[in-house]
Amino acid sequence: MNLCYSASKPHFRALPWLGRSHSIPNVSISAGQTTAHRFKVASAGLTDVGRKRDHNEDSYLIDDELQLYVVADGMGGHAGGGTASRIAVETIDRELRSARASSEDPFRPEVPLQDSPLPDAIRNAVGSACQAIFTAAQEDPRLAGMGTTVIALLVRGDQAFFAHVGDSRAYLIRGELIQQISEDHSLVNEQIKAGMITPEEAKHSRYKNIITRSVGFEEEVQVDVMGLTLQPEDTFVLCSDGLANMVDDEELRQVIDATPLERAPEKLVEMANERGGDDNITVIVVRAMA
Repeated sequence: MNLCYSASKPHFRALPWLGRSHSIPNVSISAGQTTAHRFKVASAGLTDVGRKRDHNEDSYLIDDELQLYVVADGMGGHAGGGTASRIAVETIDRELRSARASSEDPFRPEVPLQDSPLPDAIRNAVGSACQAIFTAAQEDPRLAGMGTTVIALLVRGDQAFFAHVGDSRAYLIRGELIQQISEDHSLVNEQIKAGMITPEEAKHSRYKNIITRSVGFEEEVQVDVMGLTLQPEDTFVLCSDGLANMVDDEELRQVIDATPLERAPEKLVEMANERGGDDNITVIVVRAMA
């Protein structure tokens, strides 16, 4: 394990297809499908302060034993942001390990994706992180108003589950195509969906850093939870907006395709810094191998 520091009704969304500009073939979900394969997972991660900030409010978690990967981008000032993101990754890891050790171990059953208890487990872990951050902020005035984004990936057998709050992102690269799995909880994304601005205009909007959900700013938060069935060589990229705002989707895919996995985070961080490094930059790359 590598741990790096630098509510509405629950809903689970299976991803039977992924298609905005391009659809990725053969991302299949079947209600009758059980876990038939156990994938090995390779991963690498890196966080960097960037070129414009004097401290790093991002945290990330690589827990290869649990096959859990988390990126958290904190906010709330010099002390608050880093504290919030650190609490988030620590709590999510601890809660899922505790769940695995319990009598109702959600990792044990090999069941179809739609019947898995893991979506609830990962949602509850993020909810516990939200409460822990909120409580810490109430107890220390220096931390008032802190919160964090969370994008988490949990791999189990041939299934991948994601929990998401904020504008940190998860991408799937499958073959020659790339798809953003998470949907940004941000003001500019709401404006795009409403037809008020274009995606290109959103890149330059003065509101691009305003998020509409965060973990810990309030005592509870709505957590998006999604799942899909893995294929060999599926590669996931989890990142904070310090990368996503600087490197577009196709460039990201090209780097992953051309770079050894262990060096891919470093290459992506270098690209973001070469283009200004306006924010902290954090990236984890995870690959499923049969």
